[in-house]
Amino acid sequence: MIEIRDLSKTFGHLKVLDRLSLTIEAGETMVIIGRSGSGKSVLLKHIIGLLMPDAGSVRIGGVDVTALSGEALNRLRMKFGMLFQNAALFDSMTAFENVAFPLLEHTTMTSEEIRKRVHECLQLVGLEHVDALYPAQLSGGMRKRVGLARALSIGPEIILYDEPTTGIDPIMGDIVNDLIIALRDRLKVTSVVVTHDMRSAYKVADRIAMLYNGKIIEVGSPEAIRQSANPVVRQFINGQAVGPIQEGLPDPEVLSRWWARAGDKRGS
Repeated sequence: MIEIRDLSKTFGHLKVLDRLSLTIEAGETMVIIGRSGSGKSVLLKHIIGLLMPDAGSVRIGGVDVTALSGEALNRLRMKFGMLFQNAALFDSMTAFENVAFPLLEHTTMTSEEIRKRVHECLQLVGLEHVDALYPAQLSGGMRKRVGLARALSIGPEIILYDEPTTGIDPIMGDIVNDLIIALRDRLKVTSVVVTHDMRSAYKVADRIAMLYNGKIIEVGSPEAIRQSANPVVRQFINGQAVGPIQEGLPDPEVLSRWWARAGDKRGS
């Protein structure tokens, strides 16, 4: 379904993606893990054509996204639904209006057809009585689910999830995980999930890919990733401060001296 080959992207002097390659099969859930700022969301934006690479290609069902523009690119994007990290709901619209928005913009459905479709999508995510509520009146988990209902409204073949469990409590996070699994099983969609929540990754993934230094350094089943011998993968999945991933960590001696100075100032 998705074939990424030698994808490269640089912002200024920062190389975010470096000849990255990954293949995602139709109907599978691929989870992409990696540190914050490692380029996971940038990769999602290349898959959907919101960003264009400096080099390489992204093929969706054999069609090269990087070769498209204008109406052709918009038609391809209709294959996608996307759940943004913060849900990205329109604050001035009700839950119903948020879910209906893509249908009003991109289809010729009648008002009654849209009403039925919106209620069907809200029901899929377990929210049947929030039509008239605005995002500010919803909990973080409910906003995520309304965002997911909106992503489902146009009947996508592929759903992209950007940090779906970030900013919500563990129980609601697990509800979102169950939704991702249920949608894959019920609707047979291809899913790409970007996260650094390993509990979520292990639960929803058919395969997990680790992004590090702009490349996919390992791909495998959840169990294969759990048992990985790669020291970078092991450090990340176990959440260890000490290991080959050291960029940006403070020098313990410097930190100790700073803390001592701060203590002196507090005392004075």
